[in-house]
Amino acid sequence: MERIEQTRDKAIAVGVQLNQAPGFRASMEELRSLADACELEVVGEVTQKAEKIITGTYMGSGKIEELKEAMTANQAGIAIFNDELSPSQIRNLEAQLDCRVIDRTLLILDIFASRAQTREAKLQVEVARLQYMLPRLIGLRESLGRQGGGSGLKNRGAGETKLELDRRRIEDRISALQDDLEKLVARRQVQRNQRRKNEIPVVCLVGYTNAGKSSLMNAVIRKVDPGSDKEVLAKDMLFATLETSVRSIALPNRRSFLLADTVGFVSQLPHHLVKAFRSTLEEVTEADLLLHVVDCSDPEMAKRIEVTNETLRELGAGDIPSLYVYNKADLAEGQSYPEEADGGIYLSAWKGVGIDELVSLIGKRIFTDDKTCEVLIPFAQGRLVSYFKENAVIHAMSHEENGTRLEMTCRQADYDKYQDLFAAVEQA
Repeated sequence: MERIEQTRDKAIAVGVQLNQAPGFRASMEELRSLADACELEVVGEVTQKAEKIITGTYMGSGKIEELKEAMTANQAGIAIFNDELSPSQIRNLEAQLDCRVIDRTLLILDIFASRAQTREAKLQVEVARLQYMLPRLIGLRESLGRQGGGSGLKNRGAGETKLELDRRRIEDRISALQDDLEKLVARRQVQRNQRRKNEIPVVCLVGYTNAGKSSLMNAVIRKVDPGSDKEVLAKDMLFATLETSVRSIALPNRRSFLLADTVGFVSQLPHHLVKAFRSTLEEVTEADLLLHVVDCSDPEMAKRIEVTNETLRELGAGDIPSLYVYNKADLAEGQSYPEEADGGIYLSAWKGVGIDELVSLIGKRIFTDDKTCEVLIPFAQGRLVSYFKENAVIHAMSHEENGTRLEMTCRQADYDKYQDLFAAVEQA
């Protein structure tokens, strides 16, 4: 059978490096990855060094001519800009280049649109896209017209398929979507309240996109509950996970916690998305411990860590205790693992090495109220024996004349609650 290859739209990547800012090269490489995630083929690049962005056209007239020539030479129909463009910049650039102009923000919004699976994620992405479009209706009109049935605006409802949408209709649509989201948020809040009532600790995975958060979650699940069907989607792609997945993790000491996988962060994450996904990301703000997952094989590791920490501060989660998980240690040259260092642990989720050590560290961080003790429970209080068998780790048990002797590790709160019912223990 003859193989049919899917052709991808060709694009030129465009960026301005301001005042010799470091990290520009890495940012442009990331722009290429974002384009690839949108099924766009980057066939060329035009960059400029400058002291400031040109207000009306983003870059100088000479560079615009160079970009126009590059697009003609490479038969590219799309120009992708590495920064968020203003409405006037989009309008002026499209007039001069006669092509579709998209910026980094719209690129990320398109990726989110293609990845969203649940109703909540789809609503959040549509709100973000409409908020982005609202001030850009004039400038985006031609650009959106060129999209046709391809990528972009994947979550438009029937009322959003015409380019003639005016500001009022978009505002009405945003309002209706936000009402729907509030209902979903209320349901999520009920779930959170139930968790707090049950005193179940919550541990959240956070980190830069594609650092391996979902792979790490699956590695933990395989370790503590092998053969289960609780694993989540994990792929080597940007923003593979948009939904917050929560799984219960049971430890050998009969304690358990909830492990939550969240959407990944990226530099220059559009504020529209941060705002729209705030209800999803609230899981982070109410966590007892954050597992900050880092790709330690990434040469831009330090930058990725700072972007994640900055986003956490923006969400109001900057003061929550964190444990750094340096993932992909198998790909980092000369890095030994598993190894505790640099405020965390080096491991490989892909190989499943270091997971036991990580789970142990999590337990030590979130369960600080354990008490190892020896008690004698009168036979009349036999229900307590059953209770501690289910809710504590029993090291030894024996039946004596006055009751059942337990050597165990239990929660301090349980010990305090029932200590008046214990009989005096005579030490040998």
